[in-house]
Amino acid sequence: METIILFAPLVGALICGFGWKFIGEKAAMCTATGLLFLSCILSWLVFLTFEGETQIVDLFRWIESGSLSTTWGIRLDRLTAIMLIVVTTVSSLVHLYSFGYMDHDPQFKEGESYKPRFFAYLSFFTFAMLALVTSNNLAQMFFGWEGVGVASYLLIGFYYRKPSAGAAAMKAFIVNRVGDFGFALGIFALFFLVDSIDMDVVFGAAPELAQTQISFLWREWNAAELCAFLLFIGAMGKSAQLFLHTWLPDAMEGPTPVSALIHAATMVTAGVFLVCRMSPLMEFAPNATTFVTFIGASTAFFAATIGLVQNDIKRVIAYSTCSQLGYMFVAAGVGAYGPAMFHLFTHAFFKAMLFLGAGSVIHAMHHEQDMRHYGGLRKKIPYTFWAMMIGTLAITGVGIPLTHIGFAGFLSKDAIIESAWAGANGMSTYAFWMLVIAAAFTSFYSWRLIFLTFFGKPRGDKHTHDHAHESPMVMVAPLGVLALGAIFSGMIWYGSFFGDHHKVTEFFSIPHIAAEGALGEDAGHATGAAETEDHGEAAEHAVGAVHGPVEFGAIFLGPENTVLDDAHHAPVWVKVSPFIAMLLGLSLAFVMYIRRPDLPGRLAETNKPLYLFLLNKWYFDEIYDAVFVQPAQAIGRFFWKKGDTATIDGTINGIAMGIVPFFTRLAGRLQSGYIFNYAFAMVVGVVILITWMALSGGAN
Repeated sequence: METIILFAPLVGALICGFGWKFIGEKAAMCTATGLLFLSCILSWLVFLTFEGETQIVDLFRWIESGSLSTTWGIRLDRLTAIMLIVVTTVSSLVHLYSFGYMDHDPQFKEGESYKPRFFAYLSFFTFAMLALVTSNNLAQMFFGWEGVGVASYLLIGFYYRKPSAGAAAMKAFIVNRVGDFGFALGIFALFFLVDSIDMDVVFGAAPELAQTQISFLWREWNAAELCAFLLFIGAMGKSAQLFLHTWLPDAMEGPTPVSALIHAATMVTAGVFLVCRMSPLMEFAPNATTFVTFIGASTAFFAATIGLVQNDIKRVIAYSTCSQLGYMFVAAGVGAYGPAMFHLFTHAFFKAMLFLGAGSVIHAMHHEQDMRHYGGLRKKIPYTFWAMMIGTLAITGVGIPLTHIGFAGFLSKDAIIESAWAGANGMSTYAFWMLVIAAAFTSFYSWRLIFLTFFGKPRGDKHTHDHAHESPMVMVAPLGVLALGAIFSGMIWYGSFFGDHHKVTEFFSIPHIAAEGALGEDAGHATGAAETEDHGEAAEHAVGAVHGPVEFGAIFLGPENTVLDDAHHAPVWVKVSPFIAMLLGLSLAFVMYIRRPDLPGRLAETNKPLYLFLLNKWYFDEIYDAVFVQPAQAIGRFFWKKGDTATIDGTINGIAMGIVPFFTRLAGRLQSGYIFNYAFAMVVGVVILITWMALSGGAN
């Protein structure tokens, strides 16, 4: 079953990419979509029937090089099961939605076969993402990591005739490579220290890594801290965290189904998955997790401020995604891995629905994306309106305070904010207040989107508005399915992810690991892997420890990690603070865009520097352009003009163009074609040879 889940999307990608000419476009697209739904159904069966015991399914030997020996396998635990349903559910619905959205796309000429290619890219992306989340070693994870990077490049730049789409694809690819370099260094460091990249061996060696020093660059570093930090750099790039976030908003140049698949529920959550997967290492790296908390909280606040003033409907949701990912990293940074995965889980439903709902609006408005040209659409596209209302109620956190009744985002976001309050690292208090403020901003820009799009008087082109109509059922049906998740997923699984410490422990099979490496009697062998000469023997002991007295689960907790218990004892003001923040944002948005629609323009004019600062995204793109892009281009121009043009073309080629033709012409004259010339040359040669032998004494 697990093998089918993993490889069904790959088969679909191959059929759509190479077989559509033989079976037809529609048949290839239906086949790829059907295989995704098969994978989705099996993933839900795995999730609902999973009993908590980690399973390893080895498929084939993969890399053999020196002491490095890896297999391609499937690691099935609770963390994997969660990611399987997130990836396959969203992907299958996006495939179905794309039948309507990509039909008669104005970016392509009549009769141009672009749809099979689009579905092939979607399926290939899904396969790469599944390879990432099912990996049992870091090499396989890196394969999936880079695979989703390649697929995102292809999908973001799918409208290849648009220069902005090509530039956005390049930007996403390059910025992600910066983070991926850190991820690769982290893998190299772990292999150097542990002599293995298998998950179980690395997990078993984590306590010993916390006691090991490693030389890197200019100083000695704690091995666990360094490895955790480098791995998080990779997570920062993939999950668009502050400083490596600039690619995400530009990625909206791709078709809207791509935004829903990649930038809502799958690729951008890979970084959160990585931090939670490597929780045993993170638990022994307090400085690294403090940094994770700081970056997550700063990203949540930063992205929310930018979302306040954006006018492109997809960019508002993109910055919302960036902000919500910050919430997840805060939870992981304070050691609340359950709430981090809870928000990842619920966020997949309501954010994918918001993106697909935005696509339905864009489809109805003939590909107009500026919200200032919308207005009064709730009666024109009622199903889309209610879907986006449900998504907004979920993301803003609407529910009944101090109860477990509410939309999905209400429960998962509150769990993270309470965990941030209960966190013990140096950035927990900062994170708590940043998240509460970001909650108010989230409410404001989310309701601003609803009010500008569906309420008020129609704005923009009258003909476009008059002819706006609801999307076809193939696009509306996925919104209905996702709406169910946005409403009920939080209430159904609240107890499993956060409701009670013992339930969470049982759900994830969480063992507490001590600083001494108390994983059972055999675990000491695993923890010595970093300093033992016979690393292979240590690795065998580590695996024995895993499958011996202690069964490793999906998440690990250190002996000092009591954040889940402490979060449940948070005071009432902490528990109600996100709800109050939501009400403040809603009230302000209502006043500014329903009661006093003239107020936003006046405020923007009065506070123009601040407005421009937010509208231009804190000028990160301009700063990066001045610091990195322009110097790189200047260096390139220098080598082009001084190196290639002046040195190579001017000097070397100049010499070559002068001397070589001279000897060529000389040699050409010698090749006259007359026999008497060749005979004369032979005589001269014999005379020279005899003379040389006579003078040098060679004749004696």
